[in-house]
Amino acid sequence: MEKEWHGSRFGTLPRDSRRTSHGGLVAVTHDVPPQLDELVTTAHRIREAIESVIEGKSDAVRLTLTVLLAEGHLLIEDVPGVGKTMLAKALARSIDCPVRRVQFTPDLLPSDITGVSAYNQQSREFEFKPGPVFANIVVGDEINRASPKTQSALLECMEEHQVTVDGKTYELDAPFMVIATQNPIEMEGTYPLPEAQRDRFTARVAMGYPEPAAELEMLDVHGGTPPLDKLQPVATTAEVRALIEAVRGVYVSQAVKKYAIDLVVATRHSPDLRLGASPRSTLQLVRAARAHAALTGRDYVIPDDLQELAVPVLAHRLLPSVEAQGQRRLPEQVVTDLVRRVPVPETRGR
Repeated sequence: MEKEWHGSRFGTLPRDSRRTSHGGLVAVTHDVPPQLDELVTTAHRIREAIESVIEGKSDAVRLTLTVLLAEGHLLIEDVPGVGKTMLAKALARSIDCPVRRVQFTPDLLPSDITGVSAYNQQSREFEFKPGPVFANIVVGDEINRASPKTQSALLECMEEHQVTVDGKTYELDAPFMVIATQNPIEMEGTYPLPEAQRDRFTARVAMGYPEPAAELEMLDVHGGTPPLDKLQPVATTAEVRALIEAVRGVYVSQAVKKYAIDLVVATRHSPDLRLGASPRSTLQLVRAARAHAALTGRDYVIPDDLQELAVPVLAHRLLPSVEAQGQRRLPEQVVTDLVRRVPVPETRGR
């Protein structure tokens, strides 16, 4: 049994709630749906499978699962050799679903991703040859080594879950998730992702260097047979679809929705930013908060969920002002300051 305390600003309550007054607040008591228990169990299996390959990066693994259940896409950014591609591959192999990997290079063409219509001499008709984007999980390795023209091939499929080739539209199967890795733009041979491309990624995560203890364990684990080769699926496509459906039912009060909007609007008025977060980011922040709450076993979102996800969901969409660049203030620091300043709804969980 879970209990949540709402102030008068919270508006409509879940249908299955039972209300009792207590000290001027409203106690909302409701049973956690059995789907969430199954979600936590299945997500735990996936998480354990990934962490058998990736050592010492539990926060990055949790965020990856959050984005998956939020029906979003993940951008993994860091220097070479810290396990970006390994994390993407580990998630892909943990789920029994179609997975395709694309190595982005400067000579890659948009049709190499979406597919192409080829002429069949026997039937004397053009036939569509699907590209690697027709999979449940698409791993885009070093996405910023391809030209902006090729990067734009992902815009439609990431937002609308469909591909249009030669005037014909093809639907993509659900779930559909793009996990892209990129090197910092200071690296040789990289192109910065356009703002429209970055905005389609639900969250960005940086792997960072491992702790010495985790790196020592990595030497023991990866010294022989690579653990990725032994990783077996621990969840099916149908199970992931059911988990996503359960996340959609997580309750978000009006006050929490308004808090999400306040956080996003604050980025648009910050003097440290010349480009604030888009309305799409508000939607994705709330979706990610639903998944984050579900992974902790709650069927309702609290402000803490939004605060924990604000930096990974919002920072990569923002452009710092000239003054902020001169002071070396990163968008992550700006978002952290805004989270501290934006008033939090008057709630307390219990």
